[in-house]
Amino acid sequence: MIIIFVSDCLCIDNGNFTYFVKMCTFVKNKAMELSLDLSKRYSYADYLTWIDDRRRELINGFVKMMSPAPTRKHQEISGDLYGRLWNYLQDRPCKVFHAPFDVRLPQHHETDNHEIFTVVQPDICIICDQSKLDERGCIGAPDLIIEIVSPASAQIDTKDKFQIYQDSGVREYWIVFPEEKVIQIFLLTDGKYELRGMYAGDSKAPVAIFNDVLTIDLPQVFKD
Repeated sequence: MIIIFVSDCLCIDNGNFTYFVKMCTFVKNKAMELSLDLSKRYSYADYLTWIDDRRRELINGFVKMMSPAPTRKHQEISGDLYGRLWNYLQDRPCKVFHAPFDVRLPQHHETDNHEIFTVVQPDICIICDQSKLDERGCIGAPDLIIEIVSPASAQIDTKDKFQIYQDSGVREYWIVFPEEKVIQIFLLTDGKYELRGMYAGDSKAPVAIFNDVLTIDLPQVFKD
């Protein structure tokens, strides 16, 4: 058996060259032609069949397109935060991940892909219960999620995802505003998010899930 990539698509030669060429062409064209009805509700099972190179999330079954590539400032902030968290978590049980990384958020602990309707790709997330991790990412609420706001994502990050993360039981939610150089931190209390604080200037942002032992130096995060 021969495996080959054609325009970033995986094709398998089963010994029949004609079949091989037709299959590779089909896969290539399928990736190029994928068009989704944004008014339709999809499941995670559908999501897994989308083989093009576009980034999407599912919010309660509805497709939300993602920006093809973040800005340089977004990447610098994300890289700094991820690096600090990664360094702190060495030899600790929690794991930190950055996008693209699929987080499935079932409503009632469903595990069937056809019954899961929310799949997000947080900029950064921390998972301490490693039973939630599998080869496809995370199923269930991370302990902490960080979203870095862009003009295109502001509505989703501050409203749609805010509600979903709250309902799913994400213990701590950070919303980072690069232009304002501000971080809002929300903590889950009795099933609802409460604003712990807005951090800016020379302050340090405490990580509540680690009992504030870890703090993030904002001037380093937002350095020009």
